[in-house]
Amino acid sequence: MIAELVSSALGLALYLNTLSADFCYDDSRAIKTNQDLLPETPWTHIFYNDFWGTLLTHSGSHKSYRPLCTLSFRLNHAIGGLNPWSYHLVNVLLHAAVTGVFTSFSKILLGDGYWTFMAGLMFASHPIHTEAVAGIVGRADVGASLFFLLSLLCYIKHCSTRGSSARTWGWFLGTGLCAGCSMLWKEQGVTVLAVSAVYDVFVFHRLKIKQILPTIYKRKNLSLFLSISLLTFWGTSLLGARLYWMGNKPPSFSNSDNPAADSDSLLARTLTFFYLPTKNLWLLLCPDTLSFDWSMDAVPLLKTICDWRNLHTVAFYVGLLLLAYYGLKSPGVERECNGKFVTNGKQNANGHSCHSDVEYRNSEIKPSFASKVENGIKNNVSQRTQLPSTENIVVLSLSLLIIPFVPATNLFFYVGFVIAERVLYIPSMGFCLLVTVGARALYVKVQKRFLKSLIFYATATLIVFYGLKTAIRNGDWQNEEMLYRSGIKVNPAKAWGNLGNVLKSQSKISEAESAYRNALYYRSNMADMLYNLGLLLQENSRFAEALHYYKLAIGSRPTLASAYLNTGIILMNQGKTEEARRTFLKCSEIPDENLKDPHAHKSSVTSCLYNLGKLYHEQGHYEDALSVYKEAIQKMPRQFAPQSLYNMMGEAYMRLSKLPEAEHWYMESLRSKTDHIPAHLTYGKLLALTGRKSEAEKFFLKAIELDPTKGNCYMHYGQFLLEEARLIEAAEMAKKAAELDSTEFDVVFSAAHMLRLHTMDGSPPKLETKCRLASTKQPRSIMIWRPD
Repeated sequence: MIAELVSSALGLALYLNTLSADFCYDDSRAIKTNQDLLPETPWTHIFYNDFWGTLLTHSGSHKSYRPLCTLSFRLNHAIGGLNPWSYHLVNVLLHAAVTGVFTSFSKILLGDGYWTFMAGLMFASHPIHTEAVAGIVGRADVGASLFFLLSLLCYIKHCSTRGSSARTWGWFLGTGLCAGCSMLWKEQGVTVLAVSAVYDVFVFHRLKIKQILPTIYKRKNLSLFLSISLLTFWGTSLLGARLYWMGNKPPSFSNSDNPAADSDSLLARTLTFFYLPTKNLWLLLCPDTLSFDWSMDAVPLLKTICDWRNLHTVAFYVGLLLLAYYGLKSPGVERECNGKFVTNGKQNANGHSCHSDVEYRNSEIKPSFASKVENGIKNNVSQRTQLPSTENIVVLSLSLLIIPFVPATNLFFYVGFVIAERVLYIPSMGFCLLVTVGARALYVKVQKRFLKSLIFYATATLIVFYGLKTAIRNGDWQNEEMLYRSGIKVNPAKAWGNLGNVLKSQSKISEAESAYRNALYYRSNMADMLYNLGLLLQENSRFAEALHYYKLAIGSRPTLASAYLNTGIILMNQGKTEEARRTFLKCSEIPDENLKDPHAHKSSVTSCLYNLGKLYHEQGHYEDALSVYKEAIQKMPRQFAPQSLYNMMGEAYMRLSKLPEAEHWYMESLRSKTDHIPAHLTYGKLLALTGRKSEAEKFFLKAIELDPTKGNCYMHYGQFLLEEARLIEAAEMAKKAAELDSTEFDVVFSAAHMLRLHTMDGSPPKLETKCRLASTKQPRSIMIWRPD
């Protein structure tokens, strides 16, 4: 247990500096804006939606079905809300647990010695894990890995008790359940069943390639055949259920997510897809350059045979084939036992003798891990199990490295990324085992003590460097600004664009604009960046430039509803009402099919309809406005804040003198947001109109209490007081309104009118001056839509 505890402690210690980190990158969509985490959302929605909160059968769904991970996020949210500390704590504890279980698994293969210790420490410290552990959404990979290993350990128990204990099928049931749980944490977890089959055939039974078919044909080992058949059946069932649950359709991704998949050239697609595993292996070997995102042009396409990177591809696959041949070749004279080479069962160096654990007598295969049974009774003294040979461990390590990575290779379906570091969390187990068993083989092979020490300390040094790199890389995940700056070297377009969003949120407007323009320099057709730059310009009253970038964004992505929305708002405020109306109508007709974020799209469409209704309202077309508002309510997504829409519904009914309907919608507005000031004012006016004066005054005073700095609140209260002939109080409200909103024409004009009525000899000169100034600055207030 010492190796397991020390390895887990290292995994815990290396990531303690992530506990102070913020939500970063994908965390926002998976956690901060995911409606499935909210207490008012039925928890059963988690089992029908994808990882990002979109209905799994929706055409724009990512199809990433990870309900157990989402459920863990919901529990985090229930306990600590949106405090990132608790989320990071769970990730770190899970990584420590996975490290401990992996070390325990390594002990089965490498024995209870320092090589097991090395494997555990290497896994705990490998920098490729930083995205999975420091990034909260990486919990899917870490959780899947935990159940992946538990499933594999259950199957090892099943193999060792097969034929000698009734509990063997209990262990097999545990294998299946843990494999299912692993898949429900992340899709690649189901590959543990294939790894278990490799363990059974090549490690437990120690079969070679040429022995597999005769074994099946002659039915020499029915228990092996039955176990493999059950693994195949269960794996097929899980995959079939998974495919059915997501609507029997693969996900669709944009060309920037996976440029090779969108390439028209078969040669470019083939060469690039063959090269990408090579790049992933290099990240495992030398994780010097890491990035939060490897999409777009982070890995340029290989378009010709002459591309020098093809040499890397050839070297990778040749090395892979040589390793596979080494592991699967027929047993020779010399073999290894407990870390020492033996020949024909006798040790070739000083030490204890070691007997061969594989015997082929009369062509009958006997498992090496069978429990000793004498006279039908299990011996109380446990038999010392033989360790697998180096060849066996190489085969299992390769299966751990390759099989869980297969879903990310674009072999069966296109994936939504070029390289994803967190996807390498499970394959890194095979890598760590492969490096450790290679170092051990070299250590045993060499004779000189100096060389043995050199190999041992070189491996230890590698672990130290991995640990240092991990601690440094964790610093990049402290906040989004540091993360995006660290990714500029690998993916400048994406990094600069995201950095622009961060700088804008910090009110660093000029720096944000420069960041957006840098992003567009590297990739000029990014609709999101064109839109974000337009939004920044609009917020800074540079409307002509904003319109230009919105039109470019729409040209790049005609379904970008938010660009239509803000284009319409600018046109409406410029008095181009007909163009604004057409823009709003076009936005409202855009379907949400095959969109990455249908919730945000529906919010934009609802906002478009809301503004179109306001346009009709201002033109006096109240029936048309009501029709549009009703359509907006029908299309409104769950996360949309409806208080303004409901309030405008009430306003339209008020203009049509349908007071009961108006009162209903004012109350709905206040129910959806109890501190919505416009609803307090409009409902107060309705109450005054219907003779409920005392109630009306309460709502006006409540509006002032909610925002004492808003002159509009004093203006409406002053009008109410004026109607009640409380002229002195009305005059005081008028002065207060004019002082607070001296540039708003409506407020100043109303204030001047009230004061004129009060003094009966003209309003004060200063107020008349303010009124004239306000009348020259009378643009309609701009409502800029921002995605939640």
